[in-house]
Amino acid sequence: MRRPRETVVIRRPVHAELIPQGDVYELPADTIGEITQALGSSFTLYVDGFLVRIAGTDADAIGKEPPVPLAIPDDISPEDLRGVVWDVLKTCYDPEIPVDIVSLGLVYVCDVLPLDDETFRVSIKMTVTAPGCGMGEGIAQEVQDKLEALPRLSQVEVEIVFDPPWDRSMMSEEAELELGL
Repeated sequence: MRRPRETVVIRRPVHAELIPQGDVYELPADTIGEITQALGSSFTLYVDGFLVRIAGTDADAIGKEPPVPLAIPDDISPEDLRGVVWDVLKTCYDPEIPVDIVSLGLVYVCDVLPLDDETFRVSIKMTVTAPGCGMGEGIAQEVQDKLEALPRLSQVEVEIVFDPPWDRSMMSEEAELELGL
């Protein structure tokens, strides 16, 4: 069953990514659109016959609340922080697919390493569903932005890799059910 779409008016100029190409352009104020997906703090809108993605940090441009960064205790262990990082990764979605990148099987590596100054370095290796996916850089940037917003992370590296190539067998059972596969 198709979910009803919410109509929104762009309140201020905002940068948006054209889906699936990934090209960035500015939507002017007073543009009308419909929210087709609002998952993990980003928004996919249908505007003038095109799908575009707006970052959660720009939620106010469509009358929504921006996400609140997570608080992390000062005494968190690398293992516990790794769990927090995985939780953050689960808030990143392909703008065309209503399943997070972890459940899609797009995250291959998530390393959390303590540094000498009591901060942490995070290294993510991820892929996309197809090598020509124009949204790959945008999704990777969302991962980067969300992780950099976490306190105590002083270095964040997100790399898109294509080995091994992604296929449907990498999806979780929940992702397959959500997509009707």
